[in-house]
Amino acid sequence: MPTAKVQSKRASGLLARARRLDASLYASIAASSTPALDRPLTLVSDAANLSKPWIASAAALALFGGPRGRRAALYGIASITAASTVVNVVIKPLSRRRRPDRAAIGVIEARHVSMPTSTSFPSGHSASAFAFAVGVGHVMPTAGALLALPAAAVAYSRIHTGVHYPADVLAGSLAGVVLAKLACSALDRHRG
Repeated sequence: MPTAKVQSKRASGLLARARRLDASLYASIAASSTPALDRPLTLVSDAANLSKPWIASAAALALFGGPRGRRAALYGIASITAASTVVNVVIKPLSRRRRPDRAAIGVIEARHVSMPTSTSFPSGHSASAFAFAVGVGHVMPTAGALLALPAAAVAYSRIHTGVHYPADVLAGSLAGVVLAKLACSALDRHRG
């Protein structure tokens, strides 16, 4: 049986390899020439600030979706609230991961959006996007599946614009899914 010291060394080695892979994926995306995607993805990334597309979608569901749409909107907004609070208020302050250095890696300037001042891990935009899709999908599965597409676009846009590493986005997306499921379960219990 390996000693604690050996196990710790193995874990450190795995973590170092994961960081190198993450940095390599980031650099690969930065180096890719995608002029047709650059402007649309900067617009997507900027539009997702403060969960604007999800709030607008919730308003549309509430106004035009009848009782089921209002319930889906409630679940979606509750899911964003849970995900955003946990990711931005609890996890990010504990993380020490710095934002990527876009200039050093060579992210094309046309892709740049404002660099957030918070830590990089995990992505709050990704968490909110996937939380909303899962929350809505809990009530309206087809709508939730359709919302997963713009959620994925927002998540990828955060890497493409250079403000997050891929692992930040993956962790944020997973956190959004898990926290949305917890929020939906809590709402289900509350509704009786």
